[in-house]
Amino acid sequence: MEPQRARKLWRVFEPVHAVVYFTPEGADGFKAVGLKGFWMGYFAGRSAPLGAVGPGPVTATFFNFHPAMVARAIPDAWGFATPDAVLEARRESAVLALRRLCPDIDDAAGRLVPILGPLIEHADGGGRVLFSANRDLPTPDHPVEALWHLTTCLREHRGDGHVAALCVAGLAPCEALVLFARSEGIPDALFMASRGWSEDEWAEATDSLRARGLVDEVGLTAAGRDMRSSVESTTDTLAAAAFSALSESDVDTLAESFGRLGGQVNEPGTVPYPNPMGLPAPEPPA
Repeated sequence: MEPQRARKLWRVFEPVHAVVYFTPEGADGFKAVGLKGFWMGYFAGRSAPLGAVGPGPVTATFFNFHPAMVARAIPDAWGFATPDAVLEARRESAVLALRRLCPDIDDAAGRLVPILGPLIEHADGGGRVLFSANRDLPTPDHPVEALWHLTTCLREHRGDGHVAALCVAGLAPCEALVLFARSEGIPDALFMASRGWSEDEWAEATDSLRARGLVDEVGLTAAGRDMRSSVESTTDTLAAAAFSALSESDVDTLAESFGRLGGQVNEPGTVPYPNPMGLPAPEPPA
């Protein structure tokens, strides 16, 4: 698969995964098992496949959150709910949200699960901690639950590869956010608030990038644009490897089915744009 096509697929499958964080069903599900507030639900929900880990592994694998922000939720979350309870809550909440947002979710699951199952099973898990932890979970028997689970595996496969690309580029977590904000014209305040970095820390990261010739007073320099392009190209190349065994017909099925599901999720404004996930606004219909 061409790396650029892997990026286009990400744009439509990411919203399907993200319903667990951006819908009332997700918030209600985490609250029902005892978690306190949005961020505890997010950190516990996403890290639960790792088990009852401490803040260090979560900060490392999530990459761009301030360590203190993670430590406000982890490990306290495991005193309110076990990882197994959190896993069940996130899966059930995601299915409730998808059923509300996507009228044809059962038909889509029937098409997608037989393709995604073997893809996830045979994808390379080397160095991909969140992907491998999710893949180790049993695939649910219920088709819609299985669809969300496999989509989540696919999402974390790409995310792990993106973290690897950022590390190869020599970017610290806050630096990566500054570079992305400058590249996409996203307000600094969005990332500082959602990732826990202070104004002083943001300024320090900006100064570090300026010293490396990657940003200036206006935006990215040519070197900064090259680095951003290299990081995204590497991410796409690493993500595309997971699809290499699929036929063109199967890739077309993924693109068509996820395109419709992603559109249905996005139609009521479920995922905000801009967003801290880095997901761009949906492309207008051709």
